[in-house]
Amino acid sequence: MFSIRAIPAFSDNYIWCLSHDDSGQALIVDPGQAEPVEAYLAEQGLTADTILVTHHHPDHTGGIKQLQSAFPEVRVTGPADSPFKGTTNVVHPGDEVVWHGLTFDVIAVPGHTLDHIAYFTSSLISGRPLLFCGDTLFACGCGRLFEGSAEQMYHSLKNLRELPDETAVYCAHEYTLANLRFARHWLPDDEALEQFERRCQNLRDQDLPTIPTTIAEEKSLNPFLRWDDPAVVAAAENYCAKHGMPASSERDIFAAVRHGKDHF
Repeated sequence: MFSIRAIPAFSDNYIWCLSHDDSGQALIVDPGQAEPVEAYLAEQGLTADTILVTHHHPDHTGGIKQLQSAFPEVRVTGPADSPFKGTTNVVHPGDEVVWHGLTFDVIAVPGHTLDHIAYFTSSLISGRPLLFCGDTLFACGCGRLFEGSAEQMYHSLKNLRELPDETAVYCAHEYTLANLRFARHWLPDDEALEQFERRCQNLRDQDLPTIPTTIAEEKSLNPFLRWDDPAVVAAAENYCAKHGMPASSERDIFAAVRHGKDHF
């Protein structure tokens, strides 16, 4: 039996804790801060035995050294060829990470950073396959292109878009309402986005996470994944015409949406 919970950190980070209820062991994803993790584990009577790192940014790795001191046996799994050098178990795209009978596929998702990876398991957690995607895919958004190109991020998101529709998407930030403000601006007549915004606002009013969403929801709502949706294409073509940008391919459409969000 497995349970998953969000541990809030900083102002809008989520550190994910996947616990194996029979053993009391916990897998921690992207611990940018140690203190909230330590407090949660102590409260729940859990011991961290594995940390998964998606990419090197400090708000995803800053708490690891302290957690290693608190849990000396913890295994730190993260991407190879990364500026973060605190991993004890380096993985490459195509590798598998096994934890208490769960197998996670390691997926390359460069764009936000060049070292960015995601972890996917087809095993059912709370009834659904699970994706830890860090800062690549957000609810109705995607990560900024700090190191990679629009071409890279387009291909990364295309790979994630092909995961099973029921896959639960566990991203690392509560950016949903801000992303929806841009999505509604880009697609003002999209009634599904309006309904989703109301649902998410209700959750935030109760101080509840809007995460996880699902791949199916992201495919139908997220403008960064809808590069072949006529409404998104039309909006992108208008935007590109105003800004002297190409709009002849799916990658161009994605790049226009990303440019639009960056300048929103």
